[in-house]
Amino acid sequence: MASRSWLAAAALAAAGCLLAGCASSSAPAPAPAPPPAATAPLATSLAQASGQAWAIVEMGGSAADENNFWELFTRPVGGTQWTLVTPPGVADNGGLVAAVPPAARGLDVAVLPSQNLTFSPLALTGNGGKTWDTGLVDASVAAVPDALALGGGRMLVLLGDGAIDQAPAATTATWTRLAAPGAIASSAAARGCGVTALTAVSLTAAGTPLAGAACARPGVAGIFSQAGGSWQAMGPTLTGKLATQPVRVLRLTQFAAAGTMALLQAGTGDTASLLAAWTTDGIYWTVSPPLPANGAQMLSTGAGPASTAAWVLLAGGRAVTVAGPGAGWRQLAAPPSGTAVLAPGPGGALDALAVSGGSKLAVSRLTPAGAWRQTQVISVPVQTGSSS
Repeated sequence: MASRSWLAAAALAAAGCLLAGCASSSAPAPAPAPPPAATAPLATSLAQASGQAWAIVEMGGSAADENNFWELFTRPVGGTQWTLVTPPGVADNGGLVAAVPPAARGLDVAVLPSQNLTFSPLALTGNGGKTWDTGLVDASVAAVPDALALGGGRMLVLLGDGAIDQAPAATTATWTRLAAPGAIASSAAARGCGVTALTAVSLTAAGTPLAGAACARPGVAGIFSQAGGSWQAMGPTLTGKLATQPVRVLRLTQFAAAGTMALLQAGTGDTASLLAAWTTDGIYWTVSPPLPANGAQMLSTGAGPASTAAWVLLAGGRAVTVAGPGAGWRQLAAPPSGTAVLAPGPGGALDALAVSGGSKLAVSRLTPAGAWRQTQVISVPVQTGSSS
């Protein structure tokens, strides 16, 4: 994207902090737990029941030199082409995380701290990214793709120290503390999991808060729901060989009107497998067959809330999808070189968004015959050296 000044963002966010009273910083908190691990890459796509699709992609140059820029693209309802809609005015070298409301067309984006920022500016749109309102999380948002959630008239945010804050969805001026750092890990509900980190937050359609975690105890998926001021374990228990492996919640999202989907990793390194799991009542889960990752690096993931489908992009040209409860993983044709994310295309198709030269995004669509056909190339005005 064109030059973005973190100083301007800092001034804007600081002003918002004064107006909002920085409620989340005033909440008392015990000694911080270890920060959550980045269990899934930030690159992702999101789909809404309305048909609007979004994709978050890292472009530009070296992250070490702060020449990387995270860009936001959208494909509108009924459209076939993608458009660049990255919120302006904020240095986003640290990454972006986003959440969509279940039924509306809006999007909320949190900018992860980078350079000298110690808080997370928010950008909110209700018109497909044409205009943006501003907000603020006066702390560092966790670097996981599901660190932000919308649903049931409220917003959740997972912070870098493991705390969870909440606010009414209509405003971000009144953040309050839902869970202090380490509160879920020390709760009775988490004893069977052995929480080592929180990795995701979500909300049910009714507004019930959910949290995903990495568990030290094998075979347990750390998914917790909050009601009446206490947390309850609700994740599935794995069986067979998977029961001997530690489990991480990679993604936690809504699907359809009343369902929750989780993307899980069982095991580590060369023995790691991926699983998808679905529930409509928070009690009974349907778990997919395991997908051996064979030690391949995970590049990006995506799921819900428009459908029960999930996808994973792995290094080595592996792209896999799972359609929903009862389905197995399906291997796709190797996507084009440089593919950063898969994303919903028009009419139920699947698009691959590939970065070329740091400043071009090529879109290819999966044909009914199973081949990728390029449909669009977007030039992104990335200016390296413009971050500082």
